[in-house]
Amino acid sequence: MQTLALQLTTTFVDDAIELMKGFGRTILSLAMAPIERMARACDVAGVLEQRRADRRAKRPAAQRGGRCKSRNCRWSPFGGLSELT
Repeated sequence: MQTLALQLTTTFVDDAIELMKGFGRTILSLAMAPIERMARACDVAGVLEQRRADRRAKRPAAQRGGRCKSRNCRWSPFGGLSELT
């Protein structure tokens, strides 16, 4: 009985964490949407789309390791703007 209660508790906590992550992503995407639209409108030569495609391409495991810089970090709210510079 104790393991079932522990399992239910950890499952609930994991679900609550994922729910908060989802809300965070939604709020972040709503806040960044106007900036993203302006960046796409100003991208006449298609540089942003090419850089995004390059970033999505498979990379060797050696390049993925290590710490990320503040602008290139996955969790940075301004990470999507790094390709503008």
